[in-house]
Order: sequence, then C-alpha cells, then structure tokens
Amino acid sequence: MKYVLVTGGVVSGLGKGVTASSIGVVLKACGLRVTSIKIDPYLNTDAGTMSPFEHGEVFVLDDGGEVDLDLGNYERFLDLKLTRDNNITTGKIYRSVIDKERKGDYLGKTVQVVPHITDAIQECIERVAMIPVDGKEGPANVCVIELGGTIGDIESMPFIEALGQFSHRVGPGNFCLVHVSLVPVLNVVGEQKTKPTQHSVRGLRGLGLTPNILACRSVKPLDENVKEKLSQFCHVQAANIITLYDVTNIWHIPLLLRDQKAHEALLRGLNLHGVAVEPMLEEWTARAEICDTLQNPVRIAMVGKYTGLSDSYLSVLKALLHASIACCQKLVVDWVPATDLEDTTAKEEPNIYEAAWNLLKGADGILVPGGFGDRGVQGKILAAKYARENSIPYLGICLGMQIAVIEFARSVLKLEDANSTEFDPDTSNPCVIFMPEGSKTHMGGTMRLGSRRTYFQKSLMCFEFY
Repeated sequence: MKYVLVTGGVVSGLGKGVTASSIGVVLKACGLRVTSIKIDPYLNTDAGTMSPFEHGEVFVLDDGGEVDLDLGNYERFLDLKLTRDNNITTGKIYRSVIDKERKGDYLGKTVQVVPHITDAIQECIERVAMIPVDGKEGPANVCVIELGGTIGDIESMPFIEALGQFSHRVGPGNFCLVHVSLVPVLNVVGEQKTKPTQHSVRGLRGLGLTPNILACRSVKPLDENVKEKLSQFCHVQAANIITLYDVTNIWHIPLLLRDQKAHEALLRGLNLHGVAVEPMLEEWTARAEICDTLQNPVRIAMVGKYTGLSDSYLSVLKALLHASIACCQKLVVDWVPATDLEDTTAKEEPNIYEAAWNLLKGADGILVPGGFGDRGVQGKILAAKYARENSIPYLGICLGMQIAVIEFARSVLKLEDANSTEFDPDTSNPCVIFMPEGSKTHMGGTMRLGSRRTYFQKSLMCFEFY
C-alpha cells in the first residue's frame, strides 16, 4: 500500500478536500486504484450532531455513516462508495483506546497518547486503507489521507505524531506528503508573499514531517522567482511546487495538477513509475469546458435555514450543478432564508419579506432541503404551498418532504392542525410520525440513514398520488 498525506497550513478553507480528491483523480487516471481517508481532529465521534453552521454539511454514506463533507467530494470525484470507517475522528480513536483499557487489554499499563493513541491511529489507517471501496476485490494501490485543520492546531498533535511515526515505518518510497498552503497577494504591493508558507512548512518540519510536494493556493499562478524562493526556504524541489490558482470551476483542479506534472512528482515519491500510465482526463476537460460555456440560466430557489453558509447544502448544490450541466443550463441558485417568507418578517422587516418572495416567485424550481428544529418551518410550508398552487417544480429532501406532506394535508385535505410529531407531539392529525426505532433522548446515530432496500406490501387501501 502506498500513502499520500494531504495537510494544510496558514488558514483553513484552502481546499484540502478538493486537492485530495483531485490527487486521487490524477492517480486513478494513471491506472491506479485509489481509496481515501479523512482525519478530523475534533472530539465528536462523527459529524451527525454538528450544526451545519459549525462544520458545513453532514454527508451521509451508503452504510448510514454521518461524516465530514469532504468524503462527499471523494465519492463524487473518484466514483467510490466509502464507509463510516473512512472518516477517522479523535472521538473514535479515544473511545476505542478507552474501551480496550476498560477490558484490560493493556495489562495494567499506564495508557498514554504515545504510544497507545498514536498506535491506534496507525492501526486504524492501515486497516481502513485495505477496505475495497471501488466495487473491485482486494485493496487499492494508493490511499489518499487528508488531515483536517491546519498544522499547529493543538487538536491534531496526536495525529501529526502518529503520521510522523507512520511515515518512517512504511518508508519514504511508500509515503508522500503534499502540503497545501497559502501564498497571498497583498493589494498594496501586488506581490506574492511566501512568508506564510515558509512558516507553515517550518512548523511542519518541526513536528517531524517533511513535505515532498507544495500545493500553493493563490489568486494567480506563481511567478518563477517565487517558486525558487519557496524551493530554497522550504527544501522542496521547484518541480514539486504546484500552483492551485483560482479557476472558474473545481473540475479544472485535476487538470491543473496534470498540466504541472504533479502526477510525476507523486509517482516518483511513491516509486510507481513502472506501473503507471500518462493521465489523459478527456472527460474532465470536456466537463470543465462545458460548465464554463453554459449561458441559458435556470433559477432554483433554495429555501432553507442555513443559507448563510453554502457548504451547509454542498451535496444538494453539486447535484443541482450536475443536473443543470446534463440539461445544458447554467445554474443560478437564489438563497431564500425560510424565516424571511413568514408573516412575522412581513411585520418587522417588510423589505426583506418582499425581497424573499420576489426571489421565490422568479424561480424555475423550488428546493427545500433538510434541517432540524421548528425555526423556519412555517416559511417552508408557504414555499411548498406556492409551488403546488402555481405548478412550480418542487423537490423536498428529508424535512422538505415532510413539509410537502404537512402542506398538502392542511390545504387540500383541510386538516388545519396537521403536523409532524417532530414539531407538535400532541397534534390530532399526525401526518408524519416519529420513527419507532428512534431515540428521544440521544441525537447521534438514531436516524434511519444510508442506502436501504424498500419493500412494498399489498394492501386493501389504495392511495393516489398527485
């Protein structure tokens, strides 16, 4: 097994997930089988109970695992079906070590971060890397590991130590480190500044890891003198310094890596030149170009609770984008906070109320995504009612589907107090009920999630759907 570790420096949100996914795309185009692991240093066992405002979307896997949104990027880019084990968190590691300690597996030894936590991290990486996720038998050739956060975060220290030990254990020919860092351009002088990346790499080396490849995020391609300076101060060959500059869509990122010969640097670091082919990526090139040339707009109103952070609905946005490209339409998403559609907003902030309704009325389609809690529910019901009465295409996902059922029951069936028991446990007309297997005391891992087979049974009752 070969391992590629992707780390980040300077600031978060540089695009490590897209970079890791794009590395996988290029390696896959070289004829290699690829798998992915995301390491999240937070103490949560998984992402299931985290607010989208805290951490963006919770991505749900086929096995029901609630994981970081970057695993969604991996699945979309690499055509994989990952498992909940492909997302490693501090909570999972510590829980497994404490469970072993309680069972006496450590034979009375003092349990410490080194070696017990670091050994558990390495064992977990090796075990998960062997799980086939591409529909074929046997393990992949390369495992791309993304370490969340930035170098220097106190939460990630045990993982940094474990990965440093791991790199020495598997050997330099089996381990390649890609460090994603920021090279800002200051408006005052218009010059690309290398100091943030220098400090980030110095911190990484001080923790026992040396980057093989630098992936530098910048608004424009790096100047040659900037590359030379980074090479000199960061001890990385100039040929192994890649610019990830701003592009019109993320499908250009694998093409940037290929055009700058990043695959050759990866193959050199992993001793894979003899078994790899030259990546072509014609399909990626065509998709990126089509996305750039679309002009006929299709407007979709996204009526949600977390509209202030687009990452809260990342998979929904990607699905809309893929569908619009397939239909040769240019996607335009109008964000409509659900509460802005309600009567309370009309009284307190009429301008915001009017603007929200104008967006809704100008939409070619209305989408109500998932969410929790009763805030904004009335606004979503109003959006569903408007869509039904005006024959606007409507898609309700999770809570959005509940909303459509509630609205139909109230408006068409004349059950004025119809509601979901999630919002009103005592309603006399419960049109959506609490799942029998759900828990009312615990929030994590209690929902019916993942890919499930649905069985339809014959019934004396006949339902007609409109």
